[in-house]
Amino acid sequence: MAEIAAELVAVERVLWSGKASIVTAQTIEGEIGVLPGHEPMLGQLVDNGVVTITPVDGDKLIAACHGGFLSVSPEKVTILADYAAWATEVDVDSAEEDAQSSDEDVKTRGEAELRAVRRMKES
Repeated sequence: MAEIAAELVAVERVLWSGKASIVTAQTIEGEIGVLPGHEPMLGQLVDNGVVTITPVDGDKLIAACHGGFLSVSPEKVTILADYAAWATEVDVDSAEEDAQSSDEDVKTRGEAELRAVRRMKES
């Protein structure tokens, strides 16, 4: 199986680093899937998006991401997010409250967390 080095990094912590078979991320130009050997590119993540990593040796990982960038080279994909949290870490009640907030940053983070939880339940 082909693999690509991948890492998901948020401002406050490194969420994951390892080998993946595919990484998908929501950018301002649409959702992109990155496979090994992908052409180099740089993309801007949406403010309330979801990143999915399929490790070569494990279950699919789904994270809520708020802002940041995606950098792709033929050997590596790096996601640098302003905020990121695993779907498994999300407190749904708190995220639902945040999604109703008048503070735009809090609102978009809550929306991203809820999208990640929904995607996790779908997979």
